[in-house]
Amino acid sequence: MFFNFNSNKMFFLFMLFFSTLITISSNSWFGCWIGLEINLLSFIPLISNQNNMMSSEASLKYFLAQSIASVNFLFSIILKMIFLKNFDFNNIISIMINSSLLMKMGSAPFHFWFPNIVEGMTWMNNFLLMTWQKITPMILLSYYFNLNFILIIIIINAIIGAIGGFNQTSLRKLMAFSSINNLSWMIMALMISENLWMFYFFMYSYLISMMCFLFFMMNMYYINQLYNSNMKYSIKIFFLINFLSLGGLPPFIGFFPKWIIINFMLLNNFFIMCFIMIMMSLILLFFYIRIIYSSFMFNYMKLKWMKIFIKNNIIYLINFISFTSMSGMILSTFFFY
Repeated sequence: MFFNFNSNKMFFLFMLFFSTLITISSNSWFGCWIGLEINLLSFIPLISNQNNMMSSEASLKYFLAQSIASVNFLFSIILKMIFLKNFDFNNIISIMINSSLLMKMGSAPFHFWFPNIVEGMTWMNNFLLMTWQKITPMILLSYYFNLNFILIIIIINAIIGAIGGFNQTSLRKLMAFSSINNLSWMIMALMISENLWMFYFFMYSYLISMMCFLFFMMNMYYINQLYNSNMKYSIKIFFLINFLSLGGLPPFIGFFPKWIIINFMLLNNFFIMCFIMIMMSLILLFFYIRIIYSSFMFNYMKLKWMKIFIKNNIIYLINFISFTSMSGMILSTFFFY
C-alpha cells in the first residue's frame, strides 16, 4: 500500500517527525542545525532501496545537496555569533541563512537537485519530500528573513516553477515544478502570517497527497500513461478537478488560500508581484489542461490485457475528494461575506 513500512522504516519515519519537533522547539540556532541533521539522516533510509538503482542514486544526491545546505547554514550561524554586534554584516548573514534554508526546501534558484531526486523516488517519498520536508526550513525562515531578498525569491520561484513544467513527460518532474511554483505562494503566505501559511500548507498537502495516492494506485509515472491506460471517466474527471484545483482555478478549493494572498498583496500595493504570480499560475493551468484535454480526447486502443482494477471503496473516496475540491467557492463566499 501507499504507506507500507517495515519496523525499520517506521523507526526512521518517527525520527523524521521527531527531528521536526526538535528544530521547531529549539531556542538556539545550533539546536535548529542539530534538528536539521537528524531530519537528513532519518529521511535518507526512507528513500534508499537496494533493489532500485534510481532510489540509491536519489538518496546520494539528496545527501550531497542537503549536506551543502547544512554546511552553509552552520557557517552562517557561526558568522552571526562572531559579528553579533556588528550591524554592517547582518544583511549579508541573513541572506546566507535564507539561502541555505531555501536550498533545504528545494526552492528556486537553488532547485538544481530537486527535480532529479524526485524522478528517482516513489510517490510516497515524493509526498514526504514535497510536504513534510518543507515544514522545518519554512518555520526557520520565518524567524530570520531578509524581506527584499525573499520577495525576489518569490518571483523567481513563480517563474521557474511555471516555465520548468513545459516539455516535461514525467509526472514526477511535473509535480516537482508545480511544488516550486506553489512554494512562491507558500513563502508569500508565510510573510503575511503563520496561520495563513499553515492553512495554505494544509490545503496544498491535501491536494498533493490525493494526486500522489492516485498516481500510486494507477502505477503512473509518465504523461503518456494517462492517454493509453483504460481508466474510467470518473477517474479522469477526478484528475481534471484536482489538477485545476492544484493550479488554483477559482471554482475549486485550491483557489481559496490564493485568493486571501492576492487580497493581501493588492491591499499592500504589491501589484507587479501579484500580476507575475497570477500569470505564472495561468501557465501552470495551461499545461495541466493540455494534459487532461489530451487524455479525454485521444482515441486510444483498449487493451484487454492492460486493464486497471480499482476497488469500489477507492472510487467512493475519489468521488468524495472531488466533491470537497469543488466546494471551494462556497467556503470562500462564506469566509469573505
